[in-house]
Amino acid sequence: MKLSGGTVPRRSTTHAVIAVLLGVFGISRASYVLPMAARPASPVLLALFAAQAVCALAAAVGVWRGERWAAGLVIALGVAVAATAVFEGFVLGIVAYLYAVLIVVLALAVALGVAAYLNRR
Repeated sequence: MKLSGGTVPRRSTTHAVIAVLLGVFGISRASYVLPMAARPASPVLLALFAAQAVCALAAAVGVWRGERWAAGLVIALGVAVAATAVFEGFVLGIVAYLYAVLIVVLALAVALGVAAYLNRR
């Protein structure tokens, strides 16, 4: 299919699902940023949630368009989620330690798995 002289990348259903899930995650994290910006309890926590929102939304656009850099943003999102869990658990103490470690392991494993899938083509 051609549009204005360019070609539209062929997307699999899995790529579309990944893009939608990243977009939903990004919107959910962005919904935390606005209330935290009004009365920031911790500027670092605000920055970490903002980084998650930006990475997730940018990765969603990249996956949807079939860009090569999308996998790197997925890894950056996993690192941001892991850093947030470490900060919440070990610095602020608002999350249990084992839960924070579980989130770190899951975030990095899912991010690396999705990035590997996206780079597979």
